[in-house]
Amino acid sequence: MQLTVLPLLAERKEEKFDVFEALLDTLEKNNQKLQDGDVLVISTKYISNSQGRIVDLEKITSSEEGLRISKMYNLKAEIAEIIVRESDKIFGGIGGFVITSSDNILAPNAGIDKSNARKGRAILYPTNPYQTAEEIRRKIFLKFFIHVGIILVDSRLMPARIGTSGVAVACAGIEPVLDMRAKKDLDGNPLKVTFQAVVDNIATIANYKMGEGGESKPIAIVRNSEAKLTDRKISPSEMAISPDQCVYVRGLSNPPEH
Repeated sequence: MQLTVLPLLAERKEEKFDVFEALLDTLEKNNQKLQDGDVLVISTKYISNSQGRIVDLEKITSSEEGLRISKMYNLKAEIAEIIVRESDKIFGGIGGFVITSSDNILAPNAGIDKSNARKGRAILYPTNPYQTAEEIRRKIFLKFFIHVGIILVDSRLMPARIGTSGVAVACAGIEPVLDMRAKKDLDGNPLKVTFQAVVDNIATIANYKMGEGGESKPIAIVRNSEAKLTDRKISPSEMAISPDQCVYVRGLSNPPEH
């Protein structure tokens, strides 16, 4: 059966809200019903909005470290301060961008986004994204008695590529990667290190249809994905590796000697 993506138009909300109740309302208004085996992809910004993870930049007081980062990378002091608070590690950066890691998510400016937020505000990454995804999955099962996968998606710049693609910040109810090791390529050679990033691939497909701007389609149903669903709880370590193990980070941290 052919894979299909059904982006859902959702009402924009300004304050905290119950994301599950909003999901039910969105399904009804779009005349859609979830089916067993569906993968539900939800924007992290939508989740952050539901949690009230929006900050008023005027209310941010900068620390010494925030001011140092602000001067070093030519950022507004309040943005630099939020980056410091939200990051586990700062690797470096260029004017306007700081490369950070938070919960093993490598991203510019700790994932802070001023798009799709009112002027003078910024949206942060959601709190406990894996727990949130799991709670949505369980509520769907209890209400509809169906098994679905949940992916929380964000858009991300890829190294040395133009434009953004989707990345799964968290997931639930779906096996995140497919181990291709020991399988053979077209020439019969065994694959030694290949893993297929299932949820990242689905996240990118959905993100393309959900849009990046004013589409107001923060939710998409991906149907007939052939992804393997599961009832076990997914650990963040199954989807991400430490930056110390990342070939990009390690490679750029160890330039060749001349």
